[in-house]
Amino acid sequence: MSPPPFRILFAVYPGMTQLDFTGPHQFFIRAPGCEVIVASRDGGDVPSDGLVFARTARLADVPGCDLLCVPGGTNALDAALDDGFISELRRLAADARYITSVCTGSLILGAAGLLRGRRAACHWAWRDLLKPFGAIPDDGRVVRDGNVITGGGVTAGIDFALVVLAEIAGPQVAQTLQLGFEYAPAPPFEAGRPEHAPPDILAVCRQGLARLAATREAQTREAASRLATQH
Repeated sequence: MSPPPFRILFAVYPGMTQLDFTGPHQFFIRAPGCEVIVASRDGGDVPSDGLVFARTARLADVPGCDLLCVPGGTNALDAALDDGFISELRRLAADARYITSVCTGSLILGAAGLLRGRRAACHWAWRDLLKPFGAIPDDGRVVRDGNVITGGGVTAGIDFALVVLAEIAGPQVAQTLQLGFEYAPAPPFEAGRPEHAPPDILAVCRQGLARLAATREAQTREAASRLATQH
């Protein structure tokens, strides 16, 4: 009898960043011995960046998983304040072998109380928002702390997927998929990290993100306050 599949669950929500989800999904769906499930709080269609991911399962109908993955997104902190979504993440994380996220998905894990005392990655602009949840911000592109594996901002999701695959399926599988997808990053500009980007580019980017800052900080305080009252 063949062993049961390794069950990977993406917990998705409206307004997530699609690449946070589709980048790792592209790798995981090709991994031998893995079963990939995509689920949302209510099931059905989930809009994301002008796309619609159809026929997602309902989180409450998923009995369990081996690996839980939460993507980030513009609405990540809305999801962090969604008690129904958070309660399902806690339930699924309780028995999962690995608890993971990409980008601001780590803020959602933090709001669920899953990152206390753990090092975690996040998008560089929002990394410090991990602190109110008791997490330790880490600027690594992929950060592992025990059974928690987190990826940095958006495109780090592919690096994250390769790290996870090396763990659950072996380095040969991870490298074979990397070659098959020709993942050999060679960006035309050295502007992908704030410490490397030209100052004028960084200033423009920070100005754009500043519009979100006050809202996200308030949402983080609210989510952290809710978490504190539960423990």
